[in-house]
This record gives sequence, C-alpha cells and structure tokens, in this order.
Amino acid sequence: MSAETIPSPSPSERRAILALSLVADIGPVSHRQLLERFRSASRALDVTVEPGAARAAYDAADEALSRAAAAGLALTTIVDAHYPAPLRELHDPPPVLWSRGDWTMLADPVVAIVGTRRATSYGQRVTREIAAALARQGACVVSGMALGIDSCAHRGALDAAGRTVAVLGTGADIAYPRAHTALHRELGQRGLVISELPPGARSDPGSFPRRNRIIAALARLTIVVEAPELSGALITSKDALELGRDVAVVPGTIDSPQSVGSNRLLRDGAHVITSIEDALFLVGLNPPVRIEPELRGEGEGRVWRALEQGATSLDELCARAAMPVAECLTAVTALELRGIVECALTGSVRRR
Repeated sequence: MSAETIPSPSPSERRAILALSLVADIGPVSHRQLLERFRSASRALDVTVEPGAARAAYDAADEALSRAAAAGLALTTIVDAHYPAPLRELHDPPPVLWSRGDWTMLADPVVAIVGTRRATSYGQRVTREIAAALARQGACVVSGMALGIDSCAHRGALDAAGRTVAVLGTGADIAYPRAHTALHRELGQRGLVISELPPGARSDPGSFPRRNRIIAALARLTIVVEAPELSGALITSKDALELGRDVAVVPGTIDSPQSVGSNRLLRDGAHVITSIEDALFLVGLNPPVRIEPELRGEGEGRVWRALEQGATSLDELCARAAMPVAECLTAVTALELRGIVECALTGSVRRR
C-alpha cells in the first residue's frame, strides 16, 4: 500500500510521522516502507523501535514543532494532501517538509534553474532573463538559494512578480548563506521556502546533494547555467535524468572553467538553450509577443538596428551604426532612460 493512500493523519499521527523520521537509523526509504507496512507511524514506532529510542524521537519531534512555531514554519508530512506529488516518485522521498510561504507556488509548470556559485556576469544576466521570462509566462522557478546562479534565478522570478520556490540544505528558518537573509525573507513572503531538515538544522557535507534531489524531482525541466566540472548542479541534472525529467543547458565558452561541466552535458545530449524562446518551448509555454519599441529619430533607429547583432562596446556600436561617438552616445542614453537598451557595468550596450 503506497503512502499516499493512507488516510489524512490526525495531529497525533502527524507527530508520530515526524518522530519516526527522527529515529537515528530510519532514513527516508525505511520510513516509507514502515508507513506502507503498518499504515501508521505510531504503530511502527511501537512495534519496531525500542521504547527509549521512541520516547527520545517523540521528544525531538516536540522540540522541532516548538521551534517551528516560533519561526513561523509549517510541517507537511508525506501523507498530507498538499505534499508535492512529484516527490513521491523519488525512491527516498522526504518523510516531512518544513516550509514558510505559499504551497500554491508549486503549481505546474515547474522549472529548476541551477548552476555555479561563482557565476560570470554573463551567467547571472542570462539566468535572470530566463527566470523572468518563465515567470511572466506562468512557470514556477525552483532553485536552491545559493550564491550565483541560484539567487539570480529567484531574483529574476521575483522581479517579474512570478512564482518561485527555494529548496534549502539547512533548516527552512535559516538563511544560508547569511548574505541572503533579505532574499530568504522575501522568498518566504512572496514565494515558498522548503526543507526536509528540521528547524535550526545547519548544513553538513551531505545536505546539499540531498537537497538537489528534491529540486530535480519538483521540476519537469532542469536548466543548467554555468556548471564547473565538480558542481552540485551536475548532481541535480543527474537526479533529473534518473527521474525521466528533461535537462537543458545554456552553452558557455569552451575556455571557461565555469562551463566545463554544463558544456559536457550538452555534448552528452542535453537540450540546448540558445534563446529565451527555447526555454519556454521546452515547458510548452508560448513566447511573449515581441513589440517593436518606439524609436524617436534616425539616430535611435540606427543604434537599435546595430544592436540586433548582440551586445557590444560603445566604440564598436559607433562603428556598426556608422555614427559619431557623441551622436551615438546621445541616442544610447535616450534609449536607456526609456528602458529600451541596457548599459552594463562592463561598458557593453545591449537590447533589453
């Protein structure tokens, strides 16, 4: 009998499910097997766990519930109705999840965006653009709230007023890294933060790989942006492929250490993302209708057409547009003020 067919648990049974998950030698696989065998966590504790260990597990459960209440976290067990169904496809689904935020964020389609903590400016920009486009078209963006690509994915979705979910490798009440305290707070208010670890739990060497399997399972598509040779993003993509999910990659330059692993995924058959439209197509979303901007005067038109070839420096833009520097700069400034083009800190100019 599968766990999802067990009747909705009473408060005492939910406490027992939590306690069973906190017994030292009972992992997610054993927990699921015990629930399916006994159809009751309290019965499983009574029959299979030594009384002293069972009392200790109940005490630990009560402590976790108390900490969760103080931190504003909610408990979801594997047999609760709103437990994410895709997680049950894992061979080791988390028995419990702790959360802050809105569970409706996980409505389909769900897309994971993952990558290196040491992202290049290109990787950061592309991630924000892809995440924002997906969010505007109704997709939920899932990531791990880490430095680099993860945080850019969440920020892109939030800036587009879209749905986003962070899966943490610490307790759901802990902002990790600490630099993301504000992002953690915003995700709890405008999105959803979840973790299988109890409140107050710190990370350990295995917590992030375990976190990655949840990210992979939640999403129908995992997009990798800049993953070096040894990267957690590659673990996520491997988990996704084992679950029969799609994996796509944004290509990186062949001499960039940040893209060694992700480019290898492309070599081995991952979908390639060469445009925003590619990302939308892979999850069955239609690209937004492109509306040509209002261009005022010949100078703006020449600059806009010159940028069709992609981002470039001001000097190169002047050459492309065949314009004097002062005239080109005036047109670029006017377009930037109206949000039509973007000037990066590196000095490059590009269409928005």
